[in-house]
Amino acid sequence: MSENIVKPKREMLNYINVFRGLAILLILAGHTMQIGSNGSLLKSISFEVWAGGTALFIFISGFLFQHLSAKFEYKNYLQKKWKNVIIPYVLTAVPGVILCFLMPLSYGNPFDGLNPLAQIGVFLTTGRVHNVPTWFIPMIVIFFLLSYLLLYLEKKNWLYKFLPLLFLITIFLPRMDIEPSYVVNMDYLHKYIAYLKYVLSGFVHFTSMYVFGMYLSKYKDRIDVFYDKRYFFIFLMIITSIADIYFNYRGMFFNGTVSKIFLTVIVLGYLKHYDELIKSHEKINHWLDVTAKYSFGLFFIHWYFVFAFNQIFSQQPVIPVNNITEFYIATGIVCLRYLFVLFASFIVLFAIKTLLKKINVENTRTFIGV
Repeated sequence: MSENIVKPKREMLNYINVFRGLAILLILAGHTMQIGSNGSLLKSISFEVWAGGTALFIFISGFLFQHLSAKFEYKNYLQKKWKNVIIPYVLTAVPGVILCFLMPLSYGNPFDGLNPLAQIGVFLTTGRVHNVPTWFIPMIVIFFLLSYLLLYLEKKNWLYKFLPLLFLITIFLPRMDIEPSYVVNMDYLHKYIAYLKYVLSGFVHFTSMYVFGMYLSKYKDRIDVFYDKRYFFIFLMIITSIADIYFNYRGMFFNGTVSKIFLTVIVLGYLKHYDELIKSHEKINHWLDVTAKYSFGLFFIHWYFVFAFNQIFSQQPVIPVNNITEFYIATGIVCLRYLFVLFASFIVLFAIKTLLKKINVENTRTFIGV
């Protein structure tokens, strides 16, 4: 008898695909929509509302990893991740690396003066300097490397027993923050170590969301509970958001992930419950599907357009507000910035993808993540 076993093919779930599209829209909002002066209640509210979309992205990563795990082979899995994640990450890093060299002060390169080749190594292994959101890639690589262990622990029925502990870690160990100004007085080695700690901090903080995604992928029927009990989870989201706003405003700490845990299960519950209704609205479902397919590409390049907008219009990443007039102006600016970043990123990705297709490149994902 042949030993070649045809492994089952798992199709993409529509409600998860829609969720992926919504998640990248929230991530873009987190990088474009913040307003409020330092130490103000408005700034704390703004950060609580818009920041933390990474938690949703990591949850979806864990969900899809488990969903497709029936055909998992460690070597092939890593090869695919190299081709579809690492290579496009390196290629889309080029504009950021150039900006780090040409505009070190305005772009925020704390490694200016270090050997250029060493700088590139630092940028790619930390992700935070040359393209701020892509610190996510060095972090998610850790999950890639641990994929065999995660599935082994799941098979032995051990993995999900750690979820309560992992959630406690997420709640009581917020992500560390890092900016070029934080490391200005350090030597290059300690700067690099600080950025590596930032990546590892994110890994430890978000492991619960990745494993939680795996859990709900394995037990998909349990998602229905989150819709049935939606008002209870909405209440918990509001309470945790208020608590986080208070702690942030008081200068104690900021942990936007906690409320995003509840946002994740609320949105997931609604999307699964109304999946057929969403699919029946073909145009809406189509554009959400397009957004989902472009999500990694949007993630890779959108920061360049955030930087371009801020440079062109002399805007700060967080627009200060001191009175009601400034509030209205700032709201208009961030809405404009969001739309500019979203559409400019889409247009550039579409143009590059079209060009690659014309020169007979079939797997454009390897170049731009789309």
